[in-house]
Amino acid sequence: MVSHPQPPDRPLVHRPASVSSRSTNTRRHRNTRSHTGGVSYRPQNEFPNFAQTGDVEIIIDADGQEKRYMLHRLILAQCSGFFETGTSEEWSKAQARGQSQSSGHGPINSLGRISEDDMAGRSAFPGGGRLQWRYELDWGNKDDEVPMLVQKQPQSTLFGGDASQPPPVPHKPPPPAYGFLRSMSNFSAMQSASHISKANPHTPDSDIVRDYDNLFRIFYNYAPALDAVNIAESYIQCKSLLTLADMYDALEVVGPRIDHHLLQFQGRLWKQIAKYPPSYLKLGYLARSKVIFAEALVHVVGQWPSGSSQLKHTVPPDVLEVIEDKVDELQERRMKTEARLFRLTLTTPKGERVTPANAYMDWLALSLFRQWLAESTTPPPPPIPKTPEAQQRTGYSQPPPLSSGNLFRLLGTGGSSYLARDEMKRFVKLRPDDHQRDTLKRFEKKMDEIKAMAREIVRPLTKNCLELDMGRDGGGLGYLTCTRIDDEDFPF
Repeated sequence: MVSHPQPPDRPLVHRPASVSSRSTNTRRHRNTRSHTGGVSYRPQNEFPNFAQTGDVEIIIDADGQEKRYMLHRLILAQCSGFFETGTSEEWSKAQARGQSQSSGHGPINSLGRISEDDMAGRSAFPGGGRLQWRYELDWGNKDDEVPMLVQKQPQSTLFGGDASQPPPVPHKPPPPAYGFLRSMSNFSAMQSASHISKANPHTPDSDIVRDYDNLFRIFYNYAPALDAVNIAESYIQCKSLLTLADMYDALEVVGPRIDHHLLQFQGRLWKQIAKYPPSYLKLGYLARSKVIFAEALVHVVGQWPSGSSQLKHTVPPDVLEVIEDKVDELQERRMKTEARLFRLTLTTPKGERVTPANAYMDWLALSLFRQWLAESTTPPPPPIPKTPEAQQRTGYSQPPPLSSGNLFRLLGTGGSSYLARDEMKRFVKLRPDDHQRDTLKRFEKKMDEIKAMAREIVRPLTKNCLELDMGRDGGGLGYLTCTRIDDEDFPF
């Protein structure tokens, strides 16, 4: 073996071991790095598509659009009794037994026994979660049927996964400077969406999609998308959402959100309740809102029985029972107050009751007050027709009794709101002998004393709860809104 000496112009170089090891590790690390698409794919895991952790798929197909939700069984079961029962273990076992009995056991079905989860309607989800339940909106066979979520068996493949799910598409990385541009694009998109919504009115199917989206948003503690400007439109949306929540046994979760949204209208809400008390009474009952229910109940009791036809077949019996009890209570208080007003009297300096013998002018003032009170609480007598034929020809009908709301409002106000100076002056003029300036001043003074005593009598009835509803027809129909609502009166 011949050894060849190394040429002197090519010196032998020895690399340190640490350098070669670092280069090897670095090269190995680079070989495992993926450069496809710039970033690695991460499936969405936020509302409404929890692709990594969701286990309940819900498909809402209405108005030509399909919305998919991948949600959690735990959240749905906590918020809705419908989902708590439908996703329970007992329900899943019963459904699996029904499917196995209908399909039979044979060699053809051997592939179906690969996994017990597939027999129970469960399959693996590509994002890493477990798709165990699937719901689709069923519109029924008839036009008058209410669409309802129906549990379907997931379309699982032989190798696992959901066949209806599209393949994952990597997300593009965001541009380096997108803050201002994205803000302007979002603003223009909002404007275009608002123009589209104004041009295309809502259809019943689109309202269903909106209601389901708001329902699931509330389940995940998101604010519902409800109208915050137009209270009439907001009432329609809230009523529709509450009806849907009642169907899925989720009023305890949805009700507080509706209550919070409507109370933001403040003064406009109270005006709407005064206009449509039966409607808001039903809404307050569904939303479990004590404020809205109590305010509407006060107006319903004051107007009763005018709103009975709208409530007798639409509210539970316990609500009608509360209304009837409050109507009886208000009627009893009103009758007691009127009796005290008719018994009101004046006394002389000696402590005796005034009579025509000891204080004639004081007795006249008291008589005028009682006459005005009687005319204000009873309807005028019908005119007497000359003959039965004349009565039939005129078609006279008994006028309805005057409401006591305006009466007690005037009594609580006092002063010149009733029996003003001109009216007292005309009354005194009926006796020319007594028509003197001093007599008129004494008469006015005694009338002021009577008005002060009447105001004290009606104060418990009118304190912080007396209103006058002029009515939409301008008829000036007044009613009392002085019903006292206690905590034990709420039927929820």
